[in-house]
Amino acid sequence: MRLLNNPLVTHAAVMLFFAGLAFIVGLLFMRFLRRSIEDDRAISSEAKPTLETLPLHLYNTVIQQLKQQKQELQEQTQNEQRRARTTENFSQAVLSNLSSGVLVFGTNRLVQQSNPAAKQILGFASSTGMSADDLFRSEVADEVRCVLREGSGRRQVEADYTTPAGEPRRLAVTVSPVPAADGSLLGAACLINDLTALEQIRRQQELQGEMSAERALELRKSLTTISGYAQQLAKNRDPELAQQLADDIADEAARLDRSLGGFLTGKSADAATQSAAASRG
Repeated sequence: MRLLNNPLVTHAAVMLFFAGLAFIVGLLFMRFLRRSIEDDRAISSEAKPTLETLPLHLYNTVIQQLKQQKQELQEQTQNEQRRARTTENFSQAVLSNLSSGVLVFGTNRLVQQSNPAAKQILGFASSTGMSADDLFRSEVADEVRCVLREGSGRRQVEADYTTPAGEPRRLAVTVSPVPAADGSLLGAACLINDLTALEQIRRQQELQGEMSAERALELRKSLTTISGYAQQLAKNRDPELAQQLADDIADEAARLDRSLGGFLTGKSADAATQSAAASRG
């Protein structure tokens, strides 16, 4: 009883009681707080959609949309591939039916593509992989190198060419750069025309011009001779001499007729030959 009546003991007991009560209250509060956090976490995890929580019809709708997008993408890819093949086939058809030769050089200065006309004009069964120097061995190769090196504009040149079989030809070549969409250089294209037949026609015309000048001189000389005989015949009274002059005039006229006849016949034959050559060219 004395111990209970002691103020210090009473004060210590009261302090111990309130400390235990505070500990119990704190423990209850911690449990409450932990349970609230767990409930919030459970609610947030339930709010996130997953394949398991999605409704079945919504899942099927998403799958159908993905399949439709995949099909549309495949159709678009197929259409682009068909358009690319159509464009390529059209280009090949145009190149194959051109009467002019076409060579396409890459930036490595080697032939990447050629059409049948180029093979026929140059006399090579296949020029793919050959360089301009191997093909031309002339100023044409210099123009190709210049275009590929500098990317300069279109260049035109005429040059003599000899096929591998030894046939001489005269070529007109146009070299043009092939730019890409971004402005860079993809290569160079050569348009080749065979001027051999036209060159032969030009030379024949020059030769005919020279022959025509010679024939004109012969005609003038014959006419002068006939005119001289005619003047002598007009002034002469001797029958025998007149007959001789008349015979000379007839001979000179016959010679002149043969000369003109041969010239006109040869000219007609040359004209027919030129027309046939031009139609072949």
